[in-house]
Amino acid sequence: MSESSKKGFDHSENLENEKQENEPGSLNPMQVIGSVFAAGLGVQSSKNRERDFKQGKFGVFVAAGIVFTLLFMGTVYGIVQLVLKNTGN
Repeated sequence: MSESSKKGFDHSENLENEKQENEPGSLNPMQVIGSVFAAGLGVQSSKNRERDFKQGKFGVFVAAGIVFTLLFMGTVYGIVQLVLKNTGN
């Protein structure tokens, strides 16, 4: 393959990826989990927040947020119980 055809091939792949990123509802599960985790910790970038609002589905983020909250609460509860157990109370 010549150098110019490689560049053209790479360019078409980039266009394909951009099309997929711009389609509504095209976020993959790892993107949703990463966004919910970052937002829950308060470190979500504005770029990702805009992507989430444009491409994400409200219900998916609500469900992921509920699961994240329950896991976070369970983790905090478990750590507190572990500390209390080890202090002799």
